[in-house]
Amino acid sequence: MDTSEIPQERSALEILTPELCYAKDKDGKYDTALSSGWNVKADALDNAWDEINQRIENARSAVLNGEKSPVFYYMEKNLMDVKLLASYTGFWILAVKRHLRPEQFKKLNFKKRAIYADVFNIQPEDLERLL
Repeated sequence: MDTSEIPQERSALEILTPELCYAKDKDGKYDTALSSGWNVKADALDNAWDEINQRIENARSAVLNGEKSPVFYYMEKNLMDVKLLASYTGFWILAVKRHLRPEQFKKLNFKKRAIYADVFNIQPEDLERLL
């Protein structure tokens, strides 16, 4: 692609950061240039965020229906999986999986809840409320 062919389409991405691209200059040598955006890429990112937001909403519903604990909701909201959450909390993976069940979450002491709250950047008492 030549420098003149680099996409410069307006998108939400241009507000955040221009994208660095490699393209041939007028002498045929590769050089770097900035792109303000590309609709195809912006659409793909919008679709990905739509899916993420749907997962968060599904997690919220599961907590409100008593199927999962608030830890599950905040894990989804913070784009984490069990393994990552376990590494941040210092809990074993099996323990985190157990804490995703409402009946096990209710048995957690304040110290363990505070560890989760710290990871999710919320107050321990907010852990039971879905913000």
